[in-house]
Amino acid sequence: MSFTKDYLQKIIPVFKAKPSHAVLRFNPSLETAREEPETIKVEVFDYNAKAIDHHEYNSVYGCDKFKDNDRVTWINVDGLKKNDVEIICKEYDVHPLLVEDILSVGQRAKMDDLDNILFCLMNMLYYNTASNCIETEQVSIVLGKDFVLSFQEEANRDVFNPVREKLKINTSKLRLAGADYLCYSLIDIIVDNYYTVLELLGERIEILEEEIIRRGDTRSLAMINGLRKEMILLKRNVGPAREVINGFLRSDSDLLNERTTKYFKDVYDHIVQANDLVETYRDMMMSMQDLYLNKVNLRLNEVMKVMAIVTCLMAPATVIGGIFGMNFESIPYLHNKYGFFAAVALMLLIPVFMIYAFKKRGWFKR
Repeated sequence: MSFTKDYLQKIIPVFKAKPSHAVLRFNPSLETAREEPETIKVEVFDYNAKAIDHHEYNSVYGCDKFKDNDRVTWINVDGLKKNDVEIICKEYDVHPLLVEDILSVGQRAKMDDLDNILFCLMNMLYYNTASNCIETEQVSIVLGKDFVLSFQEEANRDVFNPVREKLKINTSKLRLAGADYLCYSLIDIIVDNYYTVLELLGERIEILEEEIIRRGDTRSLAMINGLRKEMILLKRNVGPAREVINGFLRSDSDLLNERTTKYFKDVYDHIVQANDLVETYRDMMMSMQDLYLNKVNLRLNEVMKVMAIVTCLMAPATVIGGIFGMNFESIPYLHNKYGFFAAVALMLLIPVFMIYAFKKRGWFKR
């Protein structure tokens, strides 16, 4: 067991492969401790059709002043500290069960309707071009009456910048609509980013396909295994997102305007397409694995073919040499001065004739 573990530790960095337990690990029965950041970043957009206020804080204290002010408020918290999350959720009457989901690690995408609060948890996907792997970040979105709370694990990156830019435009639909449309916009931008990741992953699959056709060595097999694990990660994150959007479509909550439902239907269509694309890529990975095995078998057949031809060409010389090497006193041409040259000539002429016969039959064609 220790030998296998040591071997994997040596071979994984060589091919930049992600260990399987890193992709599949999640046990909901175990309490996982989250490493809390040293600082957090709180960004507040408080707006209506006529005006917008933008604030940035290093703490959640004081965010309660934006509650019930006849405006739509979006509070985005980058960095999850247990104490800060509990404080702001208490100020906005978020149920403790939802707070537990926000602070959870490795949670499956889900949607809940609890105490006049709509909650959804999804994963943002990023493609790390340096390590050629997909990275995830858990995002929780809380929709209440005239407010939206969003919680992100990291402050260094997100995909919400287009939403921020639209909020700064006075005539944008975001400024004219309510909090439910803002919630839709955040979910929509997360889903749209799935296509960016899928496009980059598709380029890797095309490169890998050419690599297998051109070489098809052990490195190609390692790349297939790495991409297969990325597809598992994609499936785990994109598949459940459809249930999240379905939850909004089926919800009878007063927080959702009937006019906003059609926008969630559009997001649902995008999720279905993304899920179909993931399935297509997974089928392509299976086909490439078969292509690799066929390439290996073809190479093995070529080797065996060459060895068989060489063996056949050497057979006449072996037979002639064996006959004239027998220990008998009376062998034809044994004492003839041209006997040796005649035997060698036969050893050469017969293989030449065999090569001609093989070529005429098309045995040398690939």
